[in-house]
Amino acid sequence: MNELNHSANANPMASRPDYDTEIVQLIAQKLSPKVMRDRLEEFHANDIADAFTRLDDVSREKLFKLLDAQRLAEVISYLDEDQQADYLNNINIKKAIAILSEMEPQDAGRILKNMSRTRRDVIIELLDSDLRKKIARIYAYGEEEIGSVMSTDFIEIRKNSSIKEAMRSLRDQTRQSNTDNISVLYVIDENGLYYGAIHIQDLFASSADENLEEIIELNFPIVYASETIDSIMDDLKDYAEDSIPVLNNDNQIEGIITKQDLLEVFDKEMSEDYARLAGLAAEEDLQESLFASLKKRTPWLLLLLVLSLGVSAVISLFESVVASVTIAVAFQSLILDMSGNVGTQSLAVSIRVLSDPDLKTKEKLYLIVKETRTGFVNGCIIGSGSALVLGLFIHFSSGYSWIQAYSIALCIALAMMVSMVISSFTGTAIPVVFQKFGIDPAAASGPLITTLNDLIGATTYYSMIWIILIQIMHI
Repeated sequence: MNELNHSANANPMASRPDYDTEIVQLIAQKLSPKVMRDRLEEFHANDIADAFTRLDDVSREKLFKLLDAQRLAEVISYLDEDQQADYLNNINIKKAIAILSEMEPQDAGRILKNMSRTRRDVIIELLDSDLRKKIARIYAYGEEEIGSVMSTDFIEIRKNSSIKEAMRSLRDQTRQSNTDNISVLYVIDENGLYYGAIHIQDLFASSADENLEEIIELNFPIVYASETIDSIMDDLKDYAEDSIPVLNNDNQIEGIITKQDLLEVFDKEMSEDYARLAGLAAEEDLQESLFASLKKRTPWLLLLLVLSLGVSAVISLFESVVASVTIAVAFQSLILDMSGNVGTQSLAVSIRVLSDPDLKTKEKLYLIVKETRTGFVNGCIIGSGSALVLGLFIHFSSGYSWIQAYSIALCIALAMMVSMVISSFTGTAIPVVFQKFGIDPAAASGPLITTLNDLIGATTYYSMIWIILIQIMHI
């Protein structure tokens, strides 16, 4: 019995319930709506969302009828954006409006953006006027601006309120908007401008006769709705607040950005950067169509094809060199791989450093010098070690004399060192130049840098063989 328990504890995932399968099986049963609805209440909304994608159209429609708008809003919030819009496009428009009305305005707005234009216009027209205004406020900002991901549900307290009045205002606003964002309250002055913030625990700890001014934090962090997400992402990560106010250009509160919003933004930005580093126009997923995947990949592959043809053209120019020193071909991949690896390392470091919006031009130039210097030192270390090993290998495998073998080995090592230095430089300089011209540095993708460095490495390698081994040493 103890052995059995030990085995179960060793692999806890083996006993994890398969909730989505249970839900799929439950929907297939012939139970009364009330019984089925009660059974579904036992499951988390995320588990229902997982099961949702496995249901056929008939079962999915049955689920829509069983759950009320509030519960469906919870379930749909866990689906992918494309799935959310797709499902709401195909259900009764009254039900769709009811579901969207139960959602956070920014979530509802994001789904509406992905819906068909005709249906979106009809739904927006039929929404509650207050929700419509909140969505319109979010729509006013571009996708790259903080305002597009802010929440419009927050508690606002007037500066001249007493502690008792502030408590009453908190209670009334919470009841009216049913908001969960109450850990931080935002204070406005007599002109409706942002003044400061109050942590809810400080309000609860205050006595009725205490002055509200004493618990207002005037140096609370803020962001502006028109700021780009990329430019302030690092700054936002430094704050441990549950939410941060988002102001318009007149210093009025437009909304807030919560910890959950930040996590979603960071995840999206990291996914986009990863896609660019892989040489893709955007992130892909399992549900994406063949055409959509081709649209993202093909342009990059065509560009890389042109650059690869350049590598082939360079090698073809050195046919006479290859014919004279045939063993050089055996070490071509060594040079190209090392230059590509070094360039990709420099690219990764550069993108990380360049994510700091406060980085000065002097610091960017230092970054280029530092990475180039690192490439030089690495080139010297790896090139020297390679020369010793390659000299032995060439002598014993190809029958060259010791002088010829080590001449070839030293030429390979020198070409490796030079190509590594140049690759370090390009892997850093290209992202810096991209950023200078307003292009995301991550667009200098790994495949792009690697192919460019192949071109550099091939040119460097065969040029040195021609100069050193053929022209000088006459091998």
